[in-house]
Amino acid sequence: MSRPQAKTGQAQATQVQAGRRSGGRKARLQDRELEPGVPAPLNPDTINPDDTLVLACGALASEVLALTRANGLDQLRLHCLPAKLHNAPDRIPGAVREAIHRWRPHVKNIVVAYADCGTGGLLDVVCKEEGVERIPGPHCYQFFAGAPDFEAIADANPGQFYLTDFLTRHFDALVWEGLGLDRHPTLKDDFFGNYTGVLYLAQTDDPDLDEKAREAADQLGLAYERRLTGYGELTDFILKAAATA
Repeated sequence: MSRPQAKTGQAQATQVQAGRRSGGRKARLQDRELEPGVPAPLNPDTINPDDTLVLACGALASEVLALTRANGLDQLRLHCLPAKLHNAPDRIPGAVREAIHRWRPHVKNIVVAYADCGTGGLLDVVCKEEGVERIPGPHCYQFFAGAPDFEAIADANPGQFYLTDFLTRHFDALVWEGLGLDRHPTLKDDFFGNYTGVLYLAQTDDPDLDEKAREAADQLGLAYERRLTGYGELTDFILKAAATA
């Protein structure tokens, strides 16, 4: 395994999510079971045509819902694509395009709450062709931390393994069991031997999640650090989407 490089946190996310294929009951759970915050599918008959649809990764469901509720953004509606699409980033652009075509007849505006997420720029091609805006950035670590801060973090320590609230809540399912470390603990050095630490980019100030992230770092045998980022650039993106509704 090559040494982790700065500014490539999505490579981590893709690797970790892809590991879910390797087994484990929790690793095979559906997104709504993994993340109860993922809303039920929208009914087109209940949508106001003047609403704006936020087309989001399922891993961002809790954060988008928290922002819309805290700011009273009733004009925003949320539709999540499965977080498991990170298993195969090449499928994300097509899934986003399909969702855009599905919902365009029903809403005034659509925005995409996806970073590039390992699509190699193909998601941007879809967004440009469909005339929709997506949140800037290569991965959620950057837009949660903020682009300038994340650049500084990654440059200072390119060997960080990143956690978010979502990854922390589901570390066992997505990482420990997903990569098969529960069954083959000797693989830990193969996957994580070149990492130097775990950096938890926390969206919420939750002592229970802090403890769970610290335990994850201990499991991996890595130093632990936490930074409270809040929702970062996702906040401005959601507020801007609401202003166009």
